[in-house]
Amino acid sequence: MIILQSKGLKKRYGKGETQVWALDSVDMAVEEGEFLAIVGTSGSGKSTLLHMLGGLDKPTKGQVWVDGKELSGMTDEELTIFRRRNIGFIFQNYNLIPMLNVMENIQLPAGLDGRKLDQAYLRQVISTLGLESKLENLSSNLSGGQQQRVAIARALAIKPAIVLADEPTGNLDSKTSQDVLGLLKVMGQNFGQTLVMITHNEEIAQMADRIIRIEDGKLVKGAVSRG
Repeated sequence: MIILQSKGLKKRYGKGETQVWALDSVDMAVEEGEFLAIVGTSGSGKSTLLHMLGGLDKPTKGQVWVDGKELSGMTDEELTIFRRRNIGFIFQNYNLIPMLNVMENIQLPAGLDGRKLDQAYLRQVISTLGLESKLENLSSNLSGGQQQRVAIARALAIKPAIVLADEPTGNLDSKTSQDVLGLLKVMGQNFGQTLVMITHNEEIAQMADRIIRIEDGKLVKGAVSRG
C-alpha cells in the first residue's frame, strides 16, 4: 500500500531572472513499511523535497498525499495538527529542548497535542534504543549519538504514519552513524514504520531498502536502486 506520494511537485524561489526551481515535477511513491533514501549533493533539492513531503513548506505546484490525505487542501492549523499526529521528524541538529530531560523531550509532541501515549509501546521503543538509564538526564548532557536516539524515540512515540529524517547522521562520527542508522532500520522493521531519509552519504544510503537520486530539483531517471 502506498503511504506517501507526490505528483507534479514543483517549488520555485524568487521571481523573474532570479527565480530558481528547487523542485521540478517530482513524482514519487513510497510503500508502507519501506525504508527509502533520497540521495543528492548540496543544493540538489533533497531538503526542499523532504519539507514538501512533510508539509513543512507548501509547493508552488503539485500535490502530496500522506496516508491518503492530500496536504495542500488543508489550512495552516489543520496541517499543523496533521503533522503532529501523522509525521515524525528527525533532524540533523536533533532539535531537543535542552532544559527538558530525555523523557520530557520524547513526550513533548504528544503533550502539545493533548494526547496520551501508549506506554507499553513507548517502553518498548525506549528499550530498543537503549535509553532506559538516561530518561532523567537533561538532553544537553548527552552525547551526539544519544541525543539522536532521543530524537528517534520522540519521532516514533506518536506512532506516525511516516518518519522523515533530514541528514540524521550529519553531526555524528562514522561509527555512531552506522549504529544510529542500524537502530533506525531495526525500529522500522520492529514497529512497521515507513522511513524516508535524505543524505549525501552514499555509504549510509546503502542501508535503505531503496535509493532514489535527485539532481537540480529532478529525480534522476534510471538512478533508482535497492540498498
